[in-house]
Amino acid sequence: MKWFGVALGAGFVVTVIAALFGTQAAQAAPGHGSSRPASFAERLLIAHNLERDRVGVPRLAWSAKLASQAQAWADTLARGNRFEHAQERAGAGENLWMGSARRYSAEQMIGGFVEEVRYFRSGQFPNVSSTGKWADVGHYTQLIWRGTEQVGCAVGQGERNDILVCRYFPAGNVMGQPVH
Repeated sequence: MKWFGVALGAGFVVTVIAALFGTQAAQAAPGHGSSRPASFAERLLIAHNLERDRVGVPRLAWSAKLASQAQAWADTLARGNRFEHAQERAGAGENLWMGSARRYSAEQMIGGFVEEVRYFRSGQFPNVSSTGKWADVGHYTQLIWRGTEQVGCAVGQGERNDILVCRYFPAGNVMGQPVH
């Protein structure tokens, strides 16, 4: 997978998320107790919350409003064959992911963000990366940001690539603040 110019393999974290997905999906998914499979959106939320559970920060709630905004931006990016953050996000944070069209699961997409944990070190933002570059962990820190309460994600489908946009509210990665 090619993501933000960094080559990522399947990775240990993605494997762990996939392994845990089956055992914790019923606990984390809306509709708990039903026999229906989790929707793509529910699986995205579960993948986020598995990592948040692991580091001991409160779970995120799904926001239909953020998901709708994310869908509009993901469709814009896919139509224009672009990959860039939206300038106007009304106080929301944003993570982007891109991969070959229709090849990746929800867990693998979020796993791309989670894989940045390998460079993460606890501290105050932006001094949270063992590489000295906060951008090497910026998607991960947004995902685990303690003060973030809601998430909404959507995929835009281009001819060759899928683009995942996740919006977070309130935004994380605030200068001078602790990550968790």
